[in-house]
Amino acid sequence: MDRPEPITNTPTSNDACLSIVHSLMCHRQGGESETFAKRAIESLVKKLKEKKDELDSLITAITTNGAHPSKCVTIQRTLDGRLQVAGRKGFPHVIYARLWRWPDLHKNELKHVKYCQFAFDLKCDSVCVNPYHYERVVSPGIDLSGLTLSGPPGLMVKDEYDYDCPSSLPSSEGHVQTIQHPPSRPVAQETFSSPALLPPPEGSNSASAFSGIAVGSTTPEYWCSIAYFEMDVQVGETFKVPSNCPVVTVDGYVDPSGGDRFCLGQLSNVHRTDAIERARLHIGKGVQLECRGEGDVWVRCLSDHAVFVQSYYLDREAGRAPGDAVHKIYPSAYIKVFDLRQCHRQMQQQAATAQAAAAAQAAAVAGNIPGPGSVGGIAPAISLSAAAGIGVDDLRRLCILRMSFVKGWGPDYPRQSIKETPCWIEIHLHRALQLLDEVLHTMPIADPQPLD
Repeated sequence: MDRPEPITNTPTSNDACLSIVHSLMCHRQGGESETFAKRAIESLVKKLKEKKDELDSLITAITTNGAHPSKCVTIQRTLDGRLQVAGRKGFPHVIYARLWRWPDLHKNELKHVKYCQFAFDLKCDSVCVNPYHYERVVSPGIDLSGLTLSGPPGLMVKDEYDYDCPSSLPSSEGHVQTIQHPPSRPVAQETFSSPALLPPPEGSNSASAFSGIAVGSTTPEYWCSIAYFEMDVQVGETFKVPSNCPVVTVDGYVDPSGGDRFCLGQLSNVHRTDAIERARLHIGKGVQLECRGEGDVWVRCLSDHAVFVQSYYLDREAGRAPGDAVHKIYPSAYIKVFDLRQCHRQMQQQAATAQAAAAAQAAAVAGNIPGPGSVGGIAPAISLSAAAGIGVDDLRRLCILRMSFVKGWGPDYPRQSIKETPCWIEIHLHRALQLLDEVLHTMPIADPQPLD
């Protein structure tokens, strides 16, 4: 007796959303949590329900792994170009390319194919999110050959040096992701011996390089101050770096600190645990921080172990919302972690948003309900009260970098916060804080007041 022909389970646009989502979920690459993937796919399928030909194109592309030609699959472009899914914002074509093709993708690595009519870079009103209408290219400064993940996709990225209890698997609800930054090319050891051998500062003509930034204020005496922490306790005094020392080294040695060198090895802490002591031994040559131009900051990892950085600039470069990622910077990597111009724009936008929201909220309390267009620039996902609740501390965070030595944090690690890591530094950038003062003088915002 002949066996019956197997029934294909591939859905079409006429099937229920649930069936289509289930089928497309089976083809995800595992880089994102199941919860995030499901919400992203549900959102897309619902948007395409009225465009059956595009939904069929998506189903064909994904279920055949791009084996058959497919049309553009488009969604409406948002004001800032980013899509919000499950509390996270990212560029839509990057989100779906990560889901179905490359889980470790960086946003600068996508290039659209020639026949894609609505590619993200073409700036059309609609954006194509068909993952098979994009190709992956290695972006400058990121060497994928150095990127190794042990085990199948979706498993955690382990610490470079692992001495404590094994990591647990990331929780499915975890939103923070570790983004890796390997060195772009081998760097000669001699490069680290003298600041004079570092690349020359960008934009030596500060006035022209930062023409959009207020230049009325004088250059601060110190370009940054660095506080060292063990877990949630500051150890030692804050170290200030003079503006005439554009390059500073933070290392684990016991030499006296001063000028362009902050030595963490000589700092004592009566509450120091054995685990912290062991971690400190691996700081080694540490990191080099370089102030370029009027206030951009670059980091070079001199240590034999990775450092982990919280950087709003790198978040944005990776298509993430601020504070949405932890960046793992590998030994010998040299990478930009702060952009003064971008920070200045962000603080102006957030201050303006907070001011407008507070005014609209006050009008609402007085009985004058504002129309939907009254508060410009506030994403629909942000409530009026949340926007009005932006305070000075929120803006100050834009001017701060945090960096952990040896140990990472987030859902890929057993530590959920940088304050649970054994040794880390907080870097306050004085030029950015100076600009923040100027912004707050022109657009004062009140800190949120507790309700009576």
